[in-house]
Amino acid sequence: MKNVTITLDERTAQWIRVYAAKRATSVSRIVGELLRERMHEQHDYDASMRLYLAKKPVRLGVQRGVYPKRDDLHERSGLR
Repeated sequence: MKNVTITLDERTAQWIRVYAAKRATSVSRIVGELLRERMHEQHDYDASMRLYLAKKPVRLGVQRGVYPKRDDLHERSGLR
């Protein structure tokens, strides 16, 4: 384990101390678990993004070679 120092405003520090005490754990453990979760989420996201970006682009199928106009795609006549 590696020790690190973090700086919190007084209100946040008080809240996390109470939160940790209610769960019979330490502030250090809570922060460590939170950071570990974020690290895994980031790793999973990065892996998914690499897979997505590795895929070959797909050409859009267009009827008669004409793309629809933006206004046709986003028609909201009831809101105007």
